[in-house]
Amino acid sequence: MLNSDQKRAFVAVLLSGVVLFGWQYYFAPKNNVNTPKAITTEALATKTIDSKDATDAAVLSSGTPANAANLPMTITSNTLSHNGFEFRINNDLSVTEMKNPNSVFSFSSLTDVALPLKIQVVTDYGPMDLFFQMVQSGSNKISGKNTNYGVNFTASILDNGRVAFNLSSDKAYKYRFIFDAKEKKLDNGQVRQFALFGNDVKLIAVTNDKDEDGTLKWFGVDFNYHLFALILNDKIPAKYKTTTAGQLIVDVPTASKTFSGDLVFTKKNYDTLIGLGDNLHLAVDFGFFAVLAVPILRGLQFIHKFIPNYGIAIILLTILIRLITFPLQYKSFKSMKKMQGIQPELQKIKEKYKDEPQKMQKETMDLFKKAGANPLSGCLPLLLQMPFFFAIYRVLYSAVELVGAPFYGWIHDLSIHDPFYVLPVLMGLAMLAQQKLTPQTTVDPTQQKIMMFMPVVFAFIMKSLPAGLVLYIFVSTVVGVVQQTIVYKMAD
Repeated sequence: MLNSDQKRAFVAVLLSGVVLFGWQYYFAPKNNVNTPKAITTEALATKTIDSKDATDAAVLSSGTPANAANLPMTITSNTLSHNGFEFRINNDLSVTEMKNPNSVFSFSSLTDVALPLKIQVVTDYGPMDLFFQMVQSGSNKISGKNTNYGVNFTASILDNGRVAFNLSSDKAYKYRFIFDAKEKKLDNGQVRQFALFGNDVKLIAVTNDKDEDGTLKWFGVDFNYHLFALILNDKIPAKYKTTTAGQLIVDVPTASKTFSGDLVFTKKNYDTLIGLGDNLHLAVDFGFFAVLAVPILRGLQFIHKFIPNYGIAIILLTILIRLITFPLQYKSFKSMKKMQGIQPELQKIKEKYKDEPQKMQKETMDLFKKAGANPLSGCLPLLLQMPFFFAIYRVLYSAVELVGAPFYGWIHDLSIHDPFYVLPVLMGLAMLAQQKLTPQTTVDPTQQKIMMFMPVVFAFIMKSLPAGLVLYIFVSTVVGVVQQTIVYKMAD
């Protein structure tokens, strides 16, 4: 028999069970087995679902009524092709493939993800993936409709490879565009990044965490001399953010009944991008010295038409640049020649005032002034070369024309470093010869040794830079030595 405490415990457990199961049966909300798991937490957090909304909630992910068996409920792929271009999109508006006959690398290698772009419709429940019933018209046009939200979709490939798309509906909707990519950096220094253009180009490395507002004309993924971008018909204000997961999310904050744009996947050939329009050519980043970089690229292209070797084109263009700047360098060379003539007197001052550094410095400067020599004249040729150095560096780093361009022998690609470091060594020797030819402006032996060691340091720095850039510096240095020698002989 149960004692009184046991009876009370048994009754308490029994009553607790009745209350628990009674509440679950009569009052707890029912689980709808037809509700898809894809309902977003954002939607559930912002809207209370009643009996009518529960029916709508069942189609948040599919965009299709649960009882509409005649409409697609699974992912299907649709392919368009025209003039060698190809475009593949799923019926949930996720882009899976683009082919360009002029591209060097595949579309999949641009992002390293299966779904590089997804277009979402912003409904009352937030941004949603909608399924469309697609109908293809010929090989280069497709149309689709989502009956639940009344959204129509069309896409076609133009002759230049741009894919024009349009979204329309009776109700005004906002749209979200999600680019997805994995972080990556190549040996040639190319970094996968998101590119956005409004008033200027903004580059954001993949996995950087940013959240900004701005005016946009086009945006997408930029990597390894190729670009995948969505181009808007007009510049529009937008909210965009990048995430550590490797996504670029662009929200159009203004609802509209129609939305149009173009998609493009292309090699970043400067002239091709100009032909595509919409300032896509600004994706080729020539930096601050673009005013020099573009003429340098044009010069290389012009020479390449007659001599199909970009290495020879670099050599000839370098000689031309040295000839153009020679009048400015001539005065500098003459001043350096005067410096060479006063070297014996400088040595005497060094010996006479070796224990009086301040007196030595004063006498040295007086000698420079009397001889009409400028101790800084040796820096002028280097300063004149710097803008061209940076400009040609940007050309070699950014212009796809030089990718894979061979020179001779072991140099098969002028856009990457010399695999055997022959050019950096030759460049260092040429700079050493120039250093020997240039009069020393200091009598301090330590400083002289440092100056003589600089070509070695510079050659070490340049060993990992593009072979075309090292070739330019080597040829420029050799031509400079020849010019300097001629000026010295004329001065004698």
